[in-house]
Amino acid sequence: MSSRKTRFLIWGILVLGGLTACGTRLPDLPTSAPKQPYTSDPSQYEYLIGPGDSLNIFVWRNPEVSSSVSVRPDGKITTPLVEDLPAINKTPTQLARDIESVLSEYIKNPVVTVTVGNYVGPFNEQIRIVGQAANPRTIAYRQNITLLDVMIEVGGLTDYADGNGARVLRVVDGKQMAYRARLDDLVKDGEVGANAELLPGDIIIIPEAKF
Repeated sequence: MSSRKTRFLIWGILVLGGLTACGTRLPDLPTSAPKQPYTSDPSQYEYLIGPGDSLNIFVWRNPEVSSSVSVRPDGKITTPLVEDLPAINKTPTQLARDIESVLSEYIKNPVVTVTVGNYVGPFNEQIRIVGQAANPRTIAYRQNITLLDVMIEVGGLTDYADGNGARVLRVVDGKQMAYRARLDDLVKDGEVGANAELLPGDIIIIPEAKF
């Protein structure tokens, strides 16, 4: 994790700690996620390509220009006859149409299909889990992912975690909001009502318990 990202997360924790110390109780994480300006409603979510994704590009009847490539850190791809084509923040179908447009200069009526492997997704849509998770990490967003799904992927909480003191940072209408996530109730007590839907870009901060 870069020093810039680390500073941002520490700043977020300090701000949230200040709010709690001042007696301001944060709202619980909504069980139904609001629509965001940078993604579609979770029920209609379409995957967007991100750096690090593996792409299989199939050109019908033209195996010599079909290929498998990885999206570069700059968000572009290069395939036979197609150089430095932007790929990030596009659906596989949109990218296929862009490739067809370039190939049409060399091939008559090209038909392209793009499939994705090793899902990573755009940076701003990844879910980040920091603090007292057993395995803090970044997870690619997927449709209808929930707090429970994320807890399973990170291996649950550590023995020192204050699960019910966890916070979710989320951008709502262009503003960063903080919500309380009741992870102890969810993970340790099996309280299904504490589960909640997550959105692309959510940051989950799990503090250490004060013994």
